[in-house]
Amino acid sequence: MFDTMMKNVPITGEFKKALPVLETIQAAGFEAYYVGGSVRDALLGKAVNDVDIATSAFPEEIKQLFTKTVDVGIEHGTVMVLLEGESYEVTTFRTESTYQDFRRPDSVTFVRSLKEDLKRRDLTINAFAMDQTGEIQDFFGGEQDLDNQVIRAVGKAEERFNEDALRMMRAVRFASQLGFFLEADTFYAIVANAPLLENIAVERIRVEFVKMAMGKHVRQGFAGFVETRLYMYCPGLLHAKEALRNFVKVKEPIKSERQVWALLLYQLGIQEEKEARAFLRHWKLSNKLVNESADLHQLLLYRMHYSQSNETVYRYTKELALDAETCLYLLDLPCDKEAVEEIDAHLPIHSRKELDVDGKIIMETTRQRGGKWLGQALIAAERAVLKTEIPNDTKEILAYLKQNDYI
Repeated sequence: MFDTMMKNVPITGEFKKALPVLETIQAAGFEAYYVGGSVRDALLGKAVNDVDIATSAFPEEIKQLFTKTVDVGIEHGTVMVLLEGESYEVTTFRTESTYQDFRRPDSVTFVRSLKEDLKRRDLTINAFAMDQTGEIQDFFGGEQDLDNQVIRAVGKAEERFNEDALRMMRAVRFASQLGFFLEADTFYAIVANAPLLENIAVERIRVEFVKMAMGKHVRQGFAGFVETRLYMYCPGLLHAKEALRNFVKVKEPIKSERQVWALLLYQLGIQEEKEARAFLRHWKLSNKLVNESADLHQLLLYRMHYSQSNETVYRYTKELALDAETCLYLLDLPCDKEAVEEIDAHLPIHSRKELDVDGKIIMETTRQRGGKWLGQALIAAERAVLKTEIPNDTKEILAYLKQNDYI
């Protein structure tokens, strides 16, 4: 392995915006570098959306250099610097002690050495540093691994994964996003340590899983995920090897998280909505995402046998109905987004609020107090208007309800 690479990256975009932060720190006699993913993406010619900064200055020293700062993780050496309407996370070079729980270090020690700091990072392609001139510091062969399209742990893979078991998920996630292959020692270290994933919070695993599922090279990422047996330590996937192999046979990258979960539920062969919701809750999804994903899954199953209708577009909304068509497309099954657009454009109402009667009007007309009958009457009116059996007109709706003994 080589020590450092003398390759330069243009200081433009987000790097240029953050340049005053580096210059301020350096003017005070400290080192400061752009680090991690932003440098990797720049080397790959990808868009850089945000930057992280590492420095030899300690947190209290950083706070003295800038007018506005926030202690976002000061115990771990991170201070957020607010400058010219932007925010930048600035982290002190640090080393970490042993990890008792495979996710958090027992203690953190601040150091003045860049190389010592980069040694604790997960993958070689994430262990770059870049100075204010665009010169890259690469102590662990990351640039060579980028050229060879390899995912390799920094130093001894076994040690890195024992420090934080989530790094194994990150390795297969980057394989999916970048189309890289797991280096042999890294692969076998994941196989040996996969059970450690059980020590990691489901929420953290979910973030990596979803990113992997939405990767441009999802087959490559999931191959590593399955072959290393990481999947066996994720919620509800113990016996899902074949389902996961089928999941990746999508025509294009998946674009939204709810599509990920709906397609996964479909490949798992789950039919009942109650079972689907239990699976999603196991992954600790928000209530909103549970509802959207479960609804999308049910609509997808419906569309396997029936066409979209006024009722489906109204009940599930245009956005979810279009998502169902996207899922069908990804599965290489017949889909019809134009039909959804057409149906939505001609829906007589898009919610019950648009119905030309409400509970108050019905009670005033019937001179009755509210009760179960009132809810049933509104549902009947809503259904009749949707099916275009009657127009959305107060008199017509009241006449229909009276004629059918709802009022």
